[in-house]
Amino acid sequence: MKAADTLSCEQLEERLAALHQASLELVQDISIDSLLQKIARIAIEQAGAKFAAIGVRGDNGGKERFITVGMAGDRIENLPNAPRGLSMLDVIAESDGPIRVEYIQKDYQQAGLFTEEPQMTALLGVPIRLGERRLGQIYLTDKAAEKAFTPDDEQVIETLASYAAVAISNARSYNALRERDRALTRRNQDLALLNNLASALASITEQDELLKTALDRVMNYFNLNTGEIYLKEEDQNSLQNVIHRGESIKRIWSMDRFTLGESLIGKTAQNGQPILVNLPYEEDQYLNNQSLVENKIKQIACFPLTSRSEVLGVISIATHQEQELDDMDQQLLSSIASWVGTTLENVRLNIQGRRLAVLEERERIGMDLHDGVIQSIYAVGLTLEHARLLLGEEPEQTRKRINQSIEDLNSTIRDLRAFIMDMRPRQLYEENLMEGLQRLVNEFQANSLVETTLNGPSDGLENLPDAHAIALFHICQEALANIAKHAQASKVEILVWTTTDRVLMEVQDDGRGFDPGQVRVTLGHGISNMQTRARNVGGDLEITTEPGEGTTIMAWMPYTAEHQKKGFD
Repeated sequence: MKAADTLSCEQLEERLAALHQASLELVQDISIDSLLQKIARIAIEQAGAKFAAIGVRGDNGGKERFITVGMAGDRIENLPNAPRGLSMLDVIAESDGPIRVEYIQKDYQQAGLFTEEPQMTALLGVPIRLGERRLGQIYLTDKAAEKAFTPDDEQVIETLASYAAVAISNARSYNALRERDRALTRRNQDLALLNNLASALASITEQDELLKTALDRVMNYFNLNTGEIYLKEEDQNSLQNVIHRGESIKRIWSMDRFTLGESLIGKTAQNGQPILVNLPYEEDQYLNNQSLVENKIKQIACFPLTSRSEVLGVISIATHQEQELDDMDQQLLSSIASWVGTTLENVRLNIQGRRLAVLEERERIGMDLHDGVIQSIYAVGLTLEHARLLLGEEPEQTRKRINQSIEDLNSTIRDLRAFIMDMRPRQLYEENLMEGLQRLVNEFQANSLVETTLNGPSDGLENLPDAHAIALFHICQEALANIAKHAQASKVEILVWTTTDRVLMEVQDDGRGFDPGQVRVTLGHGISNMQTRARNVGGDLEITTEPGEGTTIMAWMPYTAEHQKKGFD
């Protein structure tokens, strides 16, 4: 290979100094494409070439980018091909060092390479290395003022390749760091969405509110135009639209109801797998939908609402904007859909539980009325019937029967009042403990006609923790309900007081008492519930009673100096 005369030392130093100055801007460029364009232009300027190309390898060793300056990319790709399928660029790329070719046609035809570019003459190829890593290569063709590239050109471009290696590595590192930062930011945003959604869904107990909240959050986060949710009907073979969101698009689908396997909604429910399509879509048998055409929808996605054991429905989202859901978006949406499906199942189970509780309560009320009040009234009726028969013959017995009936009716009225009191909601209504207890006492006296007194701290125990106050309130209410039902008491005393570390409450009656061994038979689960309430807040409950001796219930709970001084929720 022939070469032109070499430069003097002074001339070479000047070229290298100019190269150094030109290369300073390389390290400031963080865009790979822009950086490669700058490297190619500097190479043309420094070597006096007509055309330049930069090839950059990816992490897997394959070609990641290939840019050209001075000629079209497809033209430079038509450099000579070897019989074994490698282009001249591949041969240069695999070489250990620079390659200078004076006459492309002559030199590479002798090596078994053929070309369709007779206009090209000289070629200079220089690898871009960073240590032992090969990052890419610089290609230059056609020396502008001379026939061939010189050793000085080779040295200058090798120096440029060293600068380029550092600049490319820096740009890649910066872009990788920025990409990791974007990924981390997005991951944090995704987690924030999941946390917010979890907080919102955790307190929801109604199906419609759950679905609206979930769909609104999804649409806002992904900037979607519209969304719909379809739920399986009772027949399990069809899905009905239950909610639509999005003002810009009236509806996604022309139909409000699909059978399993019908359109994208039915397919998603049948297969239990997400479906995402960009329109227009080849399999138009799934998308024969005038609404999609009219609204110019670009992308539509369907995700199954999966519970623990089955698909409950499908969430369908769509947009007419030029945007696509990437893999991370789809994974997040799939997770949300599964989460919503599981939450929906829980809500339905809770609703069923509440309905069952209502039915059980109705059954209990019916049994109580039948076994208690109705039987008492029936007995009064029999007594009055007997009195009617005795009316003319035994006036004194008639009078006794009537008086007995009056007493029995009054007793039945008291039973009804106690029954009604036991059914009332057990809550503190923006009251402190003593105010709440006083309300209970007033209601109890009005319903039972039992003399009742309440004594306690004058400050109302304002600083008592809410959990402790509610527990004592419930315990007192349960105790009064038991007295009304079973004790036959004439007097009840309630006392509340505090020590250095406790708050205590005593409920005492002068009723008939009971055998503690028969407590389950006598009072059911009432006492067990009171003990559980006290122990749940770190306290306890004791009962002192004997048949004919009345009953005393003592409950206590922690009440530290910190509570008494500051108070807390």
